[in-house]
Amino acid sequence: MASRVEIDEDNENKGSMWDLEQKLDQPIEEEAGRLKNMYKEKKSSSLLLLRLAFQSLGVVYGDLGTSPFMFSIHFLYVFVVCKANDNGQGGTFALYSLLCRHANIKTIPNQHRTDEELTTYSRSTFHEQSFAAKTKRWLEQHVSRKNALLILVLVGTCMVIGDGILTPAISVLSAAGGIKVNHPQMSNGVVVVVAVVILVGLFSMQHYGTDKVSWLFAPIVLIWFLVIGGIGIFNIWKYDSSVLKAFSPIYIYRYFKRGGKDGWTSLGGIMLSITGTEALFADLSHFPVSAVQLAFTAVVFPCLLLAYSGQAAYLMSNRDHVVDAFYRSIPDSIFWPVFVIATAAAIVASQATITATFSIIKQSLALGCFPRVKVVHTSKKFLGQIYVPDINWILMILCIAVTAGFKNQSQIGNAYGTAVVIVMLVTTLLMTLIMILVWRCHWILVLLFTGLSFVVECTYFSAVLFKVNQGGWVPLVIAAAFLLIMYVWHYGTLKRYEFEMHSKVSMAWILGLGPSLGLVRVPGIGLVYTELASGVPHIFSHFITNLPAIHSVVVFVCVKYLPVYTVPEEERFLVKRIGPKNFHMFRCVARYGYKDLHKKDYDFEKKLFDNLFLFVRLESMMEGFSDSDEYSLYGQQTEQSRDGMLNNNGNTTCSYVDTTTSSVDSIMLVRSPMHTSATVRSPGQVSSQTETDELEFLNSCRDAGVVHIMGNTVVRARRDSRFYKKIAIDYVYAFLRKICREHSVIFNVPHESLLNVGQVFYV
Repeated sequence: MASRVEIDEDNENKGSMWDLEQKLDQPIEEEAGRLKNMYKEKKSSSLLLLRLAFQSLGVVYGDLGTSPFMFSIHFLYVFVVCKANDNGQGGTFALYSLLCRHANIKTIPNQHRTDEELTTYSRSTFHEQSFAAKTKRWLEQHVSRKNALLILVLVGTCMVIGDGILTPAISVLSAAGGIKVNHPQMSNGVVVVVAVVILVGLFSMQHYGTDKVSWLFAPIVLIWFLVIGGIGIFNIWKYDSSVLKAFSPIYIYRYFKRGGKDGWTSLGGIMLSITGTEALFADLSHFPVSAVQLAFTAVVFPCLLLAYSGQAAYLMSNRDHVVDAFYRSIPDSIFWPVFVIATAAAIVASQATITATFSIIKQSLALGCFPRVKVVHTSKKFLGQIYVPDINWILMILCIAVTAGFKNQSQIGNAYGTAVVIVMLVTTLLMTLIMILVWRCHWILVLLFTGLSFVVECTYFSAVLFKVNQGGWVPLVIAAAFLLIMYVWHYGTLKRYEFEMHSKVSMAWILGLGPSLGLVRVPGIGLVYTELASGVPHIFSHFITNLPAIHSVVVFVCVKYLPVYTVPEEERFLVKRIGPKNFHMFRCVARYGYKDLHKKDYDFEKKLFDNLFLFVRLESMMEGFSDSDEYSLYGQQTEQSRDGMLNNNGNTTCSYVDTTTSSVDSIMLVRSPMHTSATVRSPGQVSSQTETDELEFLNSCRDAGVVHIMGNTVVRARRDSRFYKKIAIDYVYAFLRKICREHSVIFNVPHESLLNVGQVFYV
């Protein structure tokens, strides 16, 4: 509960400026703690939770339901790894973002201290001598360690993308090939053609979005689980109920004792038993963790145990039917209905990895590790449900190529296993850091978890190495190609940012030009886009050097993504004035999380100008107190304050006060607490004639027209650069920039108000 601020005799002479700050920024008591993260997963109603759990069957568990089942691995992912989500966001990049907030390991240093004050920027504090603090310092000491961690994350991401290519291929090919059980004379070419047609249809449906697709797929998967569970019960009852003894760990020992080396290498052939878990974690952005866990506990787990126990019971009496055990264990009277359901379920299985690929591409795109692609949010209710058209069609082409190239699911299965086990190894390594830096677990518990996980995963990894020459090379090639693309793009983005930081214009030069900047100031507002959140960018000096005119109002707009899943709307914009008032220059930083969507141009413009006008009002209100305080608005560095406040209804709100950098949307939320009798003048009230004149001037300039000024840069390596850098920058990065979507498309800038400024960066 917020406490009353007691003003003692020492504070009476601090001036009205101090008094105003006290009114606007009341602290909360220590025992109340910091403002809790209000954007954590909200408690859903029972009906909504059941609905989401039902939908998750079609999106998350389709892949898992059509693979053999290894319950220990799936328990690890559903109940342990899923707990390491970033506020409901899963995948390797979500874990990486979580780590970036707790340690300074981000390779592009574009964060400011004010970013850490975001409501969603939750982080832990460490004792200096703790194991977590030592680990944090070890990671931060060398750039090579940061790069190594980034490459590890990229490897895991690339393997998930490879998974998104292999899963539809093997699932659909298996479904189409099932009909050969009763029609062995059918040629393999016909099966491949049918599989390709189904793949085209599957990827063509993706633009409808997860919400609509899951409502279509979820009933199919639910019926599938119930059917295979029922068949399992029938087979256990009919053939051999003693198969239930197989859950005893003693059989693991007996298997390896009897099989020896062959038993060990055979593990590489059963990696399909753990497929689906890696996509399950990446799909968390589409559904709440609680819905995923409910579906697993109530439907998936019991039905799969019954299904595969039933197949084992059938094989006890029919050992020659190992190849087609599933179809042959189906009673003849229901074979064709089950075949239709199985075919539909196998197609649905692809949905989990496709949606996981979309999610992880969006995350990597926001963190500067993937070329610019269009991202479409398909649901107004659930922000994490997305569709990436460019990636969708690339996946479809590669899926068709893999299907037509291999023509059988056994080799694709070997490739699939390689991708899955590498994703799991990467996830375990990241989970280890999460346990140390985020959960602050004791090092013994961390060692126990890591050791047990590595024993299982390294065993399977060593086994799949024998399958590399039998198709296992496919995900390695796919991952290598995507890794090259992602790392080169990140490297080029980093070098561009470093160039802009070193070549930004000094304020002394700007001030020396005078209010007119040595140019003709034409009516209108120029929005100059830059990647810098501070300083005047090089593009501006290049622009005014080559053109004799500039707009009456100039706003430097920086759109940057932070390692958080979302930035609340009321905290999105930071506004600052550059130079004296008669320069009419401002800076606006728009901050986004990797889950956020950059709105259409009109919405973005409207919110930007609303924040700009409110900043002018607040600035004028603050200047009304500056005479008695001898306070200079431009000469002082102030610190943004964020604390929980209680409004008149007792609800928690956020207050931001910063005279030079202000999140003015949130200032509108400030209300007088119940315990304070002082009132704060609304920012909407005009405080002076100067404020009125400036607001009228800004409105007239806005009516005259808004022009978006963007840099159309060409990046080149310096002549003295090493050979590999010239290859990466001059050829690979240049090619990627040429084929990716332009900034104007990503920001939805209309062509009629776009002005591109060409320049060359030598990095």
